[in-house]
This record gives sequence, C-alpha cells and structure tokens, in this order.
Amino acid sequence: MAREPNRQQENNLKTLKCDLCDATAEGETFEDWMKALQPHYMQAHADVVNDPSHGKADMEKWMAENKARFEAA
Repeated sequence: MAREPNRQQENNLKTLKCDLCDATAEGETFEDWMKALQPHYMQAHADVVNDPSHGKADMEKWMAENKARFEAA
C-alpha cells in the first residue's frame, strides 16, 4: 500500500527572531513557531505577557502581525 506524502515534511523549517529581542525560535508552521517561542516569551518577557493593559485586541494584533512575519519568511 502506497503511503501518502507527509505534508509537514514538505514544509520548510523557518527560524524567526522574537519580536522583542534577538532570541530565535523554529517551526514548520506558525503554530509550531509560536509553541517554540512561548517558553522564551514567558521567561524573558513575562512583564509583557502579564501586563493587564494588554487585552484581547492586543493579542489578536500580535497574532496577525507575527503570522504575517512568519508567512513572509
């Protein structure tokens, strides 16, 4: 039985910098990259993550901007 090609193997691994510093994270998809970046963000930028002035709209804006950065890379 022929195996279907694994779509993820066809994707390119992308390395992008954190939007706040020079740390990098890798991922084949935006979601993978975001998961890889999360521990760094929680440690190095906890003040930003925990800032009560950043609401849902800020989070959605961050997601849109960084997804566009990822897709352009």
